[in-house]
Amino acid sequence: MRAFTYERASSVEAAAKAAASNPEAKFIAGGTNLLDLMKLEIETPTHLIDVNGLGLDKIEATPEGGLRIGALVRNTDLAAHETVRRDYGLLSRALVAGASGQLRNRATTAGNLLQRTRCPYFYDPNQPCNKRQPGSGCSAIGGFSRQHAVVGVSDACIATHPSDMAIAMRALDATVETVKADGSRRAIPIADFHRLPGDTPHIETVLERGEFITAVLLPSPVGGKHIYRKVRDRASYAFALVSIGAIIHPDGTGRVAVGGIAHKPWRVEAAEAELPKGARAAARGILADARPTEQNRFKVDLVERALGAVLSEARG
Repeated sequence: MRAFTYERASSVEAAAKAAASNPEAKFIAGGTNLLDLMKLEIETPTHLIDVNGLGLDKIEATPEGGLRIGALVRNTDLAAHETVRRDYGLLSRALVAGASGQLRNRATTAGNLLQRTRCPYFYDPNQPCNKRQPGSGCSAIGGFSRQHAVVGVSDACIATHPSDMAIAMRALDATVETVKADGSRRAIPIADFHRLPGDTPHIETVLERGEFITAVLLPSPVGGKHIYRKVRDRASYAFALVSIGAIIHPDGTGRVAVGGIAHKPWRVEAAEAELPKGARAAARGILADARPTEQNRFKVDLVERALGAVLSEARG
């Protein structure tokens, strides 16, 4: 790990200003992803801004009937919250499916959204990786690609986003609230928050330099049956080959977000109109532009089968 300086932010605005003034600075809260990357010298910040003392660890009802989740709410606390379990069960189930209990005790809401890919080539500094070193190439293309994306890919990157929580947030139509270095604030729909790789896979979100996440806002509950199904190589502490976050209503309509197949949580609202017809019709729309490799082509079938299991569970 390389040497770095450290400060504790005194306010949200101060944290944003400090990060904006130093392009080599990083925010740190739980550190469950950042510290691992620093030890491997994949992330090499020269300055860390500790944001744990900013009081952003509350879960509060909104006047509109939704929920505001502070950026520093720990995954364990969010999953166990009474209102989340009752009205946003998909979110609770997705969180429990991720990582281990120890990591969930430290990982934060904002950090979960911002965690970086677990592509093995990204984690190996000896291998070319456009996400780690722009312009160096993508070792996964033509390499071992079983775990990689099948849709939304580019010639520069086929990595997947690892978050379980983000899949639930996408299905729930969450909004990410932020503050910029100049003190201005904005609300970013979760659908627009993560970027597809294109020619710049190292730019993973629409956040500007120094922009700081303060909360995630959930709209009022939508009802229906909330299901999170995660298909992986082992029963725990493993990232998804395919995951399905779904809200299914008694009439068969609903929402579906898919993980493990793209650079961002993948949801195709137009395909959701096909849900009453069954998993095959909906999966065809979800994967309309799929570009699998020979090694991960099975994910195309796996999405349909996992979605079929979700629809079967919803019907009881």
